[in-house]
Amino acid sequence: MANDVCSHTKARPTIKRGSSGAAVKQAQCYLNSSLSGKGLTVDGVFGPVTDAAVRRFQGCADITVDGLVGAQTWSHLMFWANSPDFAC
Repeated sequence: MANDVCSHTKARPTIKRGSSGAAVKQAQCYLNSSLSGKGLTVDGVFGPVTDAAVRRFQGCADITVDGLVGAQTWSHLMFWANSPDFAC
């Protein structure tokens, strides 16, 4: 996607609670663009607040709610973050 709303990294590794770095920042940015309400701090640390946001997003996107940001969650995050609507 040429005009991605977030530009921290193009890498899409599987991340989860305890992960850190650019991929976590990318996911946090996507979550902020996908979910209504108070945004996450984009700090690159996958802690309890990011975990809760991932699980909320997964529930709204009707995908497996496991707190892991793997291929399926990345795909849905990219779609929703770059759409004009919120997943929820």
